[in-house]
Amino acid sequence: MPLEGPARIVSELTSRGYNAEREAVTLLAGADDPAVALERAVEAAPDDALKITADHVRSVIGPDGTRDPIDGAGSSDDRQRFANETEATEAPGIGGEADVDDQAPDDDDHSDRPKSDEGIGAEATRSSGEAPSVERTRVDGAVEPNRVDNPSVSSGTNEPDSRDVSGQSPPETKGSGSAASVGSSTGRDQARQSVRIDNDMTGHSTGTGTYKDFVTVFRDRYERLSAKLQGRVNRRPASAIQSMAGGQEAAMIGMVDDVRSTASGHWLIDLEDTTGTFPCLIMKDREFADAVDEILMDEVLAVEGTLSDDAGILFVDSLHFPDVPRTYSPSTADRPVKAALISDVHVGSQEFVAEAWHRFADWLHTEEASDVEYLLIAGDMVEGVGVYPDQDEELDIIDIYEQYEAFSEYLKEVPGDMEIVMVPGNHDAVRLAEPQPGFDEELREIMTAHDARFASNPAFVTVEGVTFLLYHGVSLDELIAELPDEKASYDEPHRAMYQLLKKRHVAPQFGGHMRLAPEERDYLVMEEIPDVFHTGHVHKLGYGKYHNVTAINSGCWQAQTAFQKSVNIDPDVGFAPIVHLDTLDVTIRKFT
Repeated sequence: MPLEGPARIVSELTSRGYNAEREAVTLLAGADDPAVALERAVEAAPDDALKITADHVRSVIGPDGTRDPIDGAGSSDDRQRFANETEATEAPGIGGEADVDDQAPDDDDHSDRPKSDEGIGAEATRSSGEAPSVERTRVDGAVEPNRVDNPSVSSGTNEPDSRDVSGQSPPETKGSGSAASVGSSTGRDQARQSVRIDNDMTGHSTGTGTYKDFVTVFRDRYERLSAKLQGRVNRRPASAIQSMAGGQEAAMIGMVDDVRSTASGHWLIDLEDTTGTFPCLIMKDREFADAVDEILMDEVLAVEGTLSDDAGILFVDSLHFPDVPRTYSPSTADRPVKAALISDVHVGSQEFVAEAWHRFADWLHTEEASDVEYLLIAGDMVEGVGVYPDQDEELDIIDIYEQYEAFSEYLKEVPGDMEIVMVPGNHDAVRLAEPQPGFDEELREIMTAHDARFASNPAFVTVEGVTFLLYHGVSLDELIAELPDEKASYDEPHRAMYQLLKKRHVAPQFGGHMRLAPEERDYLVMEEIPDVFHTGHVHKLGYGKYHNVTAINSGCWQAQTAFQKSVNIDPDVGFAPIVHLDTLDVTIRKFT
């Protein structure tokens, strides 16, 4: 592949184990034949050199940097032109037309409120949300997004298993073979970068698959989610309700044990708590009856109502989900910094779109992207092996470790001064049952570019005060299959994400396609309200807001596979949603 820009030169040097001075990259990019000049500069470097310097390059293209003895002399004007282009770190093709699709921002309540569960409306309502302020930009567009102020308060978490990380290693020592010294020249402020990972269960797995383990994890789910509902209803345990007289008012918080319709078209829901089970009837003429088709097995609900005359059924007058408060005010960063969100890279697949990835990496090296300081990847770095029948027929790389080695090489194209956080997905070489621990040490050693941070799936990642919930998204398949199209579909995956926010759990239903690993703690509960909820898995782009929480499914980097074609899934390929951390506005970048 020709070395047609600074990013390509950096990537090629990185693949050979070299860092590079910025001036050296500028000189190489200005050579009449950059590839030949790079080869000779590498040959000119001492055997123990770790960095290609400007002197190494000048020794092969001429002392003044304006003459290439390999291919003849170039004019000083041409040389200056190349130097100027490289100084601006513009990738080839940048500057085309942009397709803009602005959406009106939410009429949000940005009052000074901490991250709490206060202020949820009493009646259950249909999930709804509007898209955040978004500008969609084509591949190589260079359009500054419309910005909308979004004042809020900052807050963090106090998870016991969190780890605080702020600041970075000097560029020359960060990562293994990364050209960080070049990337740092774009203006990213490493001294102010800050990442904290919470809810990471890597290394803390306790489940052995016994019956007792399942009881423990469901009890933990019930206790943590019921705590979010206790302030809204005067609940009684099922055993106490069973002993009450008919006609009395009662309230209960329970886990859904069964949902069924009656002959008259009403809905009967069995709720279970730690003391027993009680049937609750929702009449079809109730104003919240349309919320019944959102209910999934094993989620936690609260109901209020009146007992029948024989005290055998609770007639439901109101229904409550754990939910996100409508008045929730998200946190924002105190400087104009951005995060790129991607997922489902699928390196190793014959359908991996390498050229789109190169364009993405090249763009990250431009001045326009200099404030994109974070890259958050929501799973499926590689295609994997044996994930589905006959997958080997669609593999470009058939060895799982070689797939990760190839992914690491692609990752090296990203500027070395960016912070990278990764969680695994169902195609990655970790256990399938969720929560999924982060990558093991052997895989981490392969993916050493830029000292990337690894966490379990799901994980809360706080970036300069903005809390992201990274979840690969396998449960979205279950929701889309169970719920009506207007509430969950592959074409609008963010609406399925709204349902997970409403339930405050990333995978509430157990027993279907969803695999659950029983742990002492249910790591799938949304204990904290995220400011941004990021998923992947379904290979479709979707974004919007639910009660002021930004929900984004970031699409994929894999063209349509034979399996996807058989089930009529047309993937959204080569997208990179960019979140402005100071406003939570979203810019959608397309690189295909």
